[in-house]
Formats: sequence, C-alpha cells, structure tokens
Amino acid sequence: MDEDLFSSPTPFTPPTTEEDRLSWLRLIRSHRVGPTTFHRLLAEHGGAQAALAALPDVARAAGVTTYRPVTIDEAGAEMDAARRVGARMLCWGAPDYPVALMDLPDAPPVLWAIGDLARLTQPLVALVGARNASSLGLRMARRLAAALGEAGFGIVSGLARGIDAAAHEAALPSGTVAVQAGGVDVIYPRENGDLAREIAARGCRLSEQPIGAAPQARHFPTRNRLVSGLARVVVVVEAATRSGSLMTARAALDQGREVLAVPGHPFDARAGGCNQLIRDGATLVRGAEDVLELLAPALADAHRAARLGVADADRGAESRPAAKRDGDGTGGGDGVGGEGGRIPHPRPPRPANPELREAAALHRAILDRLGPSPVAEDQLIRDLALPAAQIAPELLTLELEGRVQRQPGGLLSRMN
Repeated sequence: MDEDLFSSPTPFTPPTTEEDRLSWLRLIRSHRVGPTTFHRLLAEHGGAQAALAALPDVARAAGVTTYRPVTIDEAGAEMDAARRVGARMLCWGAPDYPVALMDLPDAPPVLWAIGDLARLTQPLVALVGARNASSLGLRMARRLAAALGEAGFGIVSGLARGIDAAAHEAALPSGTVAVQAGGVDVIYPRENGDLAREIAARGCRLSEQPIGAAPQARHFPTRNRLVSGLARVVVVVEAATRSGSLMTARAALDQGREVLAVPGHPFDARAGGCNQLIRDGATLVRGAEDVLELLAPALADAHRAARLGVADADRGAESRPAAKRDGDGTGGGDGVGGEGGRIPHPRPPRPANPELREAAALHRAILDRLGPSPVAEDQLIRDLALPAAQIAPELLTLELEGRVQRQPGGLLSRMN
C-alpha cells in the first residue's frame, strides 16, 4: 500500500472491550494488512473500526478495486475457536502484552497465548539450534537451560525438534515460552505433542497466527523474530551455515539483542553456523557462566525490581509508545493446565518411534546424533530411547561400513 496515504501518527489506546478486540482481529486478518500496515492504519485513523471503514478506499487508491476486509463473523469464529482451546488474546499496548516486543517495528498487534502469562514477564533467554541435533548439542542445550533457569531466567524457543525441544524440556521447572509457527493450538512437529501440553500447563505457548492455522514455510521467519524479540540474549547451540537458527540470530542483531554461540568441531556441519557467528563477533559460550556473565546487569535489575515489588511489565508500561513508529517489517494441541502450574502425574516415557523399526531409519538416527567429537555409547542409547539390544547390532553394521568409529572408553564418533 502507498505509504503517502499515511500521515503523522495519532495517539491511540489498546482495546478494552470485546467489540474493540474483534475490530483489531478483523483488521490484522484482512488481506494485505501486516503488522506494520496495521500500526500505520491505526495511527492514521485513531482506531481499528475507523481503519476498517477506510480500508477499501485505501486499497482502491493502491490499485485494488475489489477489496473486502475480514467480516465480523469471520473474526468472531476465530475468537470462538480460541475460547474452545483456552487461548487468551493479547493486544499490543495492553498490560498483558509482552513488554519486550513493544518496540519492535513489526510487533504483532495480536498474539494468542495458552498457559501461564506470568512466564512472559520473567527475563528470558532464547536457546535455538539444529533440528537434527547431535547428542553433545542436546546435552549442552539441556545443561544451559537448567542452569539459566536456576539463575532466574526463563527459556524461549520455537518448539522444534532437536535443540528447541531439549531446551524447553529442561526449562519446564523454571519457566519456558514456546513460540509457534502455526496457530497456538496446532502442534508441530506432532512428536512434540506431550511437550507442548506440559508447556501449556507449566509455561506458555504463544503465536501470532490465526487459531487452527497450519504452519507454512513463510511463518517460520516471522516466528523466529518473536523468539529473539522476547529474549534478552540469543544463544545458538548448533546450526548449519544456512539454517533457521542463523535467521533468528540475524533477527536478534537487528533488534539490538546480544548473540552468543556454542563452538563445535570444524568437521561437523552442524557447528558451521555457530563457528561462523563466533568468527563474526558473537560471544563464545563454554557453559552457562558465560551467558550469565553477560546477563549479570539484567539479572541485578530484575532482582532489584522484585525487592521493590515492581513487576517487569509495570516498569515497562510507562515507556510504551502512544503509537507505533514506522518500520520495515511486514507480516503476512489443547491448552491443558494444572492447578498452580503442577502436573499431577510424571510424564510417561516416550514410546519408541515406529520409523526407527527400519534399520535404515535407525542408521540415520544414529548418524544424526554423532559427529566428529566422540560421544559415549550409553549417552547415545539414552538419546535414542531404544533398547541397547536393538542399537548394538546396527552400530556394528555402521562400524563395518566405516561410517562410525569406536574409540577407547566406550566412545563413538561419526566418520566423514
């Protein structure tokens, strides 16, 4: 749309009634209205209802003659669906909207959340990395998440398999936020269904996509900007040179966040992106202490605020802008909660993946978890969650094929 159609911003307030929230949802769901256009329209017209009334004329001036905004019934159907899955609507500028996202030029006008909204007010660290993570990478992600949680930080990630899932799971006791690429009620990948339900009960799931929306390729970059936007720093544990994790790192730098990376073996492609980030100036991470050293001032501020009885959201409310500034960004499982955030029964062990019954699939799973750096065989067996008797013969086969090398001390490494 023509930017000349928008004049100087006019102050506005977040929606306070059901009718206002419905208008916000209609506006952001209307065709060709992304977050940046939404904020400009709202600033120009002073409210969502006025912006909706003007939208056909604005579109006509941009050359679109058959424009129709989303109807009340269409937006109302999404709100009804949200109620059914237990999702809450968070609107930009409202007290429950994440303060960390407020100043993003393409901040989502509307977010859907399932779970404990208090998790959005604690200081967060983003842990991201490879989906086909190695055993060492998974172990590092778990250790970082647990140690950062003990220090008072929550973990935010993208609910993907691999590093994301390991970080979320280790952070459940201390607090974790999962930003989803599709609708907040749509779990992807399906194998993370149990984890997603635990996050809904003990943490928070978040999405800017419509309820019920299946994740599309274009949704993942927009999801990544929210993962980095919510965090004080972004830690990349494993990443190839071309990966979504590096997109998150780039988004973090654009948003003024610090980027840290765990180094890896030069021969392991999964470490290429991390090593590149370190070469280009990212802070090298050997353990949680390196992250905490960088975060020490932020943690001191959080502790000081807690002593004064001032929540993070209250401290940020006074600095919230009256209207969004212009920017370059463009937009496009059941919630299960237990009382007090507790789960009454321990999580059952994960069933063996049916795909791993095939020898070829098991070979791929073994090789995915191995790299040039040696890993203990018992650790590999735990990561695969399969009986040792099932893994041992396939390891032997891979050894005979020259794809796996056994080293002293029960260690295994992948041969290139």
